[in-house]
Amino acid sequence: VQLQASGGGLVQAGGSLRLSCAASGRTFSSYVTGWFRQGPGKEREFVAGISRSGIRTSYQDSVKGRFTISRDNAKNTVILQMNSLKPEDTAVYYCAAKDKVSWNWDVGEFDYWGQGTLVTVSS
Repeated sequence: VQLQASGGGLVQAGGSLRLSCAASGRTFSSYVTGWFRQGPGKEREFVAGISRSGIRTSYQDSVKGRFTISRDNAKNTVILQMNSLKPEDTAVYYCAAKDKVSWNWDVGEFDYWGQGTLVTVSS
């Protein structure tokens, strides 16, 4: 599967952005999918994940209540709605998918990665 992330940009603290991940190739509903981010000088980290059906979700503690992940398998897309953004959310955001059906969000678990989209939050 090929993944393409979009929707990043510059926003003021407290603002919102909507990231989109478009998939092509194999049936998208076959993949557990997640959003990750990598800030300046930091390691890539898990942000949010969603099950193949979209019923089950998981979030990093720092984004709970502010970010929402969703998917539309008919349109082969996964969305990350980000509200109440903070300067510490500044990072390159990546969408990723994996063949293995598990609820493990380690970076190494994921087989397919998009190219990343930059989110910059100014204070």
